Amino acid sequence: MRVFNGIDEVEKAVGDDLGRSEWMDITQERVNLFADATGDHQWIHVDPERAKDGPYGTTIAHGYLTLSLLPVLGAQIFSLEGVTMKVNYGANKVRFPAPVPVGSRIRAGAEFKSFERTAKGANVVVAYTVEVEGSAKPALVAETVVVLVP
Repeated sequence: MRVFNGIDEVEKAVGDDLGRSEWMDITQERVNLFADATGDHQWIHVDPERAKDGPYGTTIAHGYLTLSLLPVLGAQIFSLEGVTMKVNYGANKVRFPAPVPVGSRIRAGAEFKSFERTAKGANVVVAYTVEVEGSAKPALVAETVVVLVP
C-alpha cells in the first residue's frame, strides 16, 4: 500500500500507477445483500437457477455493487494521511465493460489522474480499473473525484 502524507505528496504522484488491491470474492450472499439494500432484485442478480439459462450462465453482480466496492478496494491500494477530511465528491466517468459473475474474484488498480488546488484544499481524480480474474475485459472503469482538506 502506498501512503501519502498531505496533498503535496498526492500532487507529485499524479500519473503514477498506485498498484493493485487484493483479490475479493464476489459471493451470491454479497449480491443478495446489495439487492436488498437497493431494491434491485432483477433475476440476473438474485436467481441462480433462472440465470443458468441467461446470457452469462450464472448470476452476475450489479454494476453499482462493483462501483460501491471502490472505497474498500482503494483503501488496500493507497492511504491519504495528513489531511483533516476526505470527501467523495462524485464521478466523472463510470463504465461497466464486462459482467462480474458470482463466484469470481475482482481486484482494483488505481492512478491519480489529475489534481487541482482549490481555496479549501484540493480535488484529486482517481482513475480505477476493476478486473475480473481471468477476464480480458475490465468489469469497471471509473474516475472518481475526492476533495482533500488539509
